[in-house]
Amino acid sequence: MILDVKSLTKTFEKNNTVFTAVDNVNFQLDKKECLGIVGESGSGKSTIAKMLVKLLEPDNGEINFLGKDLVTLNKSELRKTRKDIQMIFQNPMDSFNPRKKLKTSVGAGLKYTLSLNKKQIEEKVDEAFNLVGLKSEYKDRYINKLSGGECQRAAIARSVIIEPKLLICDEITSALDVSVQAQIIDLLVQLREKMDMSYIFITHDLTLARYLCDRILVMYKGNEVESGNVKDIFENPMHPYTKLLLSSIMTIDNIYEKKNINYEKLEHFGGCKFKDMCPNRMEICNSCNPEIRELENRKVRCHMYNK
Repeated sequence: MILDVKSLTKTFEKNNTVFTAVDNVNFQLDKKECLGIVGESGSGKSTIAKMLVKLLEPDNGEINFLGKDLVTLNKSELRKTRKDIQMIFQNPMDSFNPRKKLKTSVGAGLKYTLSLNKKQIEEKVDEAFNLVGLKSEYKDRYINKLSGGECQRAAIARSVIIEPKLLICDEITSALDVSVQAQIIDLLVQLREKMDMSYIFITHDLTLARYLCDRILVMYKGNEVESGNVKDIFENPMHPYTKLLLSSIMTIDNIYEKKNINYEKLEHFGGCKFKDMCPNRMEICNSCNPEIRELENRKVRCHMYNK
């Protein structure tokens, strides 16, 4: 196991109201494993990713990465772990300096993680471009001269050049057309085998998650509602929310579009966070948010399984 997350919690304040974006979430990740985190916008999946790379500080919980709790590390200790955990964002163009050539941006991380001279850095940049399928002449281009798929390949090159042990992919295919999505997913599959990396793959697209991931964590309004291996989740979903996702075509946004539901306006006065939409709603659901229960190789948050 390379990652063990325990009781991860994050709250925010908006319009003088405190809301819980991530509520006591727990999960693990093994070497070379890919964990898919799925859920609608606002479910907390991107907030989890930002806490893992310390872009956000958790209010509570542990992030045990390679045996060290990232939450309690000082700046010096944290700097040493930076190279082992990298993140790729949904819009890579925003994360590149438009005034710098790609070779400079892609190789920038090497200056802070490895003691390499200029020639060695150039060689590593060449290797990274080749690894992600970018032609060598792209090194002297600027990010705004690339297509969407090429931008994402450049972002992947920048992340893998320092050979991380964990790569977090936050909605990295959502802005790409279907054919380019397939190419990026195939690239991630190849890189995982070549570099022995583990992945956390955050997505709205359940079809992609099914293809790439080994296990799935389903999030709803900050809660983990179900988790298990891909085969069990897709062939025998247990939580009503997971069943809803899988009952339509495999894209979460389209499910909401079809049902014409405004999820942001649903009111929750205690109880299960999914109760307003649940076809199996019981009296206890109105007053009590269920605890996670382990059932063989599955974890489910639902009163139906707490009997």
